[in-house]
Amino acid sequence: MYRQLEHQFRAMITDGLLAAGATLPAERKLALDLGISRKTVQQCYDALRQQRLVSAHGRNGYIVEDGFRRIKPGMERLKGFTEEMQELGRVPSTRILERAVGEDRSIASIFGLSSTARFLRLVRVRLGDGIPLSVEKAWYDVGIAPGLAEADLSGSIYARLLECGAPLVDCEQTIEAASPEPQECAVFGFSEPLPCLLIKRRSYGADGRMIEYVEGLFRGDSYAYRLRLRA
Repeated sequence: MYRQLEHQFRAMITDGLLAAGATLPAERKLALDLGISRKTVQQCYDALRQQRLVSAHGRNGYIVEDGFRRIKPGMERLKGFTEEMQELGRVPSTRILERAVGEDRSIASIFGLSSTARFLRLVRVRLGDGIPLSVEKAWYDVGIAPGLAEADLSGSIYARLLECGAPLVDCEQTIEAASPEPQECAVFGFSEPLPCLLIKRRSYGADGRMIEYVEGLFRGDSYAYRLRLRA
């Protein structure tokens, strides 16, 4: 029962029906109005708090957090997470979980290279206004951009690639539904797996060679991609 209530509140918050700063109904009153136990309401509110959708303020109750409206980025051109957040008026930041250079036969196959090709493997959490929005696993061909291996990767990778003389000019991208793994739930603050968007991207340089392969898991409760189609 509390999960159903949680999903309804989360939808209202992420769609902007409950604006930042709004106070959720008092536990006792909501329980009485809905004919459910107060414990059910408490479990719901606690789940919302763990997801950073609301914060507890003692006698003032639970208040909707600022900056958690659903993000609606466009997909009309190639751009990275940092640029996307800046365009939406959010402050981007990054937490690096893994970073290593080595060989990977399956990734080499995706790039169409020999099994001895070397790649920079980078796993990062991408945040907007301090809220974890995606877990990104990426591989880069260090044969094309060797300077990337030692570069500062806490910001925009695309800016670093430009500095290395290997700007991205084209990409192929797919979006599919996915369920987060336990470690990804921990990053997002989910108490149970919630629907996410898995975005896979293959990006290419001006000479047509593939430079980047990314698998980014984006939280489905905060992203709604938009496309403009013309006849």
